[in-house]
Amino acid sequence: MAEFNVQKVAKRGSLPDHVADTLEALILEGKISVGEKLPTEARLCDSFGVSRTVIREAVTHLKSLGLVETRRGVGTTVLRSTAIEARPAERISPTTIDDILHVLELRLSLEPAAAELAALRHDVEDRRNLEARHAAFIKAHAEKSQARAEDYEFHYAIFQAAKNPFFLQLYSQLSQSMIPRAKLSAVDINRAAAERYIGRVKEEHGYILEAILSRDEAAARETMYQHLHRSWHLYRNYLER
Repeated sequence: MAEFNVQKVAKRGSLPDHVADTLEALILEGKISVGEKLPTEARLCDSFGVSRTVIREAVTHLKSLGLVETRRGVGTTVLRSTAIEARPAERISPTTIDDILHVLELRLSLEPAAAELAALRHDVEDRRNLEARHAAFIKAHAEKSQARAEDYEFHYAIFQAAKNPFFLQLYSQLSQSMIPRAKLSAVDINRAAAERYIGRVKEEHGYILEAILSRDEAAARETMYQHLHRSWHLYRNYLER
């Protein structure tokens, strides 16, 4: 592997985005070649001075761009030097985008706190429920479903685990409409891109679940925030096309 030199992350904020942007630039500039493997997770943690959670989220983003693939026992390999963003729909009306962004703004205010509380308060029954909801999402993705109901149920299970009845009451009122894909017309959905996008959501859910079940409240809050912020940013980009 070629010499790998990057600066450690010296600021707060979106650490996964910083790492992903740096790695993406190295790939697009040809400094990490197609067919070459990224440094190991441990080495990336040391190079950037961040946690494994941050590195995993950054790599998930690179996978959503079609730049890399990860295989067990092999590592993460660069597939191409041109990004192909996983956009779930070809086009979305401005009115629908506004609705989606407004809901995501609300969720960004609520769900990181709910994930933090879930990490602190979940019990054995919550653990089983969270794992079952995540497994259902994985199954739906494997069956090439849009996984709208499974997505909502995973997030709802987090609110249940937070043990705050007012949070749960507010979230229940949103129902499946809080899932952006629930607002998309079937004729506008790009099936291949949507499948990659849902795959990214699946991995992000896995990191959220891992943080909650590890009772790491700071990581639970951060992974949930990054999950929703990336979604907000993706849909915000539709207004700029």
